[in-house]
Amino acid sequence: MKIFKLLLIFFIIVSCSKKENHLYTFYYWKTKVALNKTEKDVLDKATAPYLYTRFFDVDKVKGKFQPVGVITKDKTFETEKQIVPTVFITNRAFLYITKEEITFLAESIQDLIQKKTKEYHFKTNNEIQIDCDWTAGTRDDYFKFLKELKRISGKEITCTLRLHQVKDKNQTGIPPVSKVYLMCYSTSSPLENSDKNSILDNNILKSYLSTIEDYPIRKIDVALPIYSWGIVTNHLGKHRLINALSQKDLDNPVFKKISENEIEIQKDGFYFGNYLNKGFKIKIEEISDEQLKEVINFLNKKIPPFTIIYYQLDSKFVNNQNFNF
Repeated sequence: MKIFKLLLIFFIIVSCSKKENHLYTFYYWKTKVALNKTEKDVLDKATAPYLYTRFFDVDKVKGKFQPVGVITKDKTFETEKQIVPTVFITNRAFLYITKEEITFLAESIQDLIQKKTKEYHFKTNNEIQIDCDWTAGTRDDYFKFLKELKRISGKEITCTLRLHQVKDKNQTGIPPVSKVYLMCYSTSSPLENSDKNSILDNNILKSYLSTIEDYPIRKIDVALPIYSWGIVTNHLGKHRLINALSQKDLDNPVFKKISENEIEIQKDGFYFGNYLNKGFKIKIEEISDEQLKEVINFLNKKIPPFTIIYYQLDSKFVNNQNFNF
């Protein structure tokens, strides 16, 4: 009997201390919507029922709003996940915008989302997500747009939330939505001379989110990076990016290793689809499981339970990736 009681107590302790994994899914951010076998398998295993799919971007060109990179659908794109239409709008689209233009923009976005949803037979939920790096100067008109889109569409309108918009919330304001998506990446520019990881530096993130628990919107889901890239530096110190490179791509006899994640090219030639000269350097930036765990543990103590949306669903990034945190 005594042994049984001890076993019971042990079972209760273990059960209470067991950590529940976060629900998770992905962003899909390509113009041509298609799924290869790896991507479909990974998506099928995702524990959240949604796929956040970029439908198009919106920019203002010569004073006129223009949809950019409108999606097309390949026959390989089949999923039981509910599609959440996601639209990226440039911040400059809201500069000097009139009340009439706000209504026109909201109507145009709703119409194009409906058109693509019907054309491609997407199974959508009741949400439209807007992605915009709004600033103190555009916040009022951007917030009016979010309200107008909600009125016109009848949908739940949500939006992304960047780190600086949390830190400087008194200047950038609080968007009129019931839910935000905290973008835990792009902590600095990859085109600056820095020894920090520009995709995600945990110390920078923690400093920006030190008071996230006080943010007025309590319904927060979290976007985490799983992408990588190479930063190429030429002889003049100018930088450019080559997407989807990882450290394993640096295993080449004509590369001289400078550090664990940086090489110098020893021979002119084509590398990764680019012509690069001898002396050019390539620095790899990618994200480890340890970095992601640290961010998740930090946020677990700060905000209510959240779903994770990984950026992004691409076979280049999802192979051998752990998503159960």
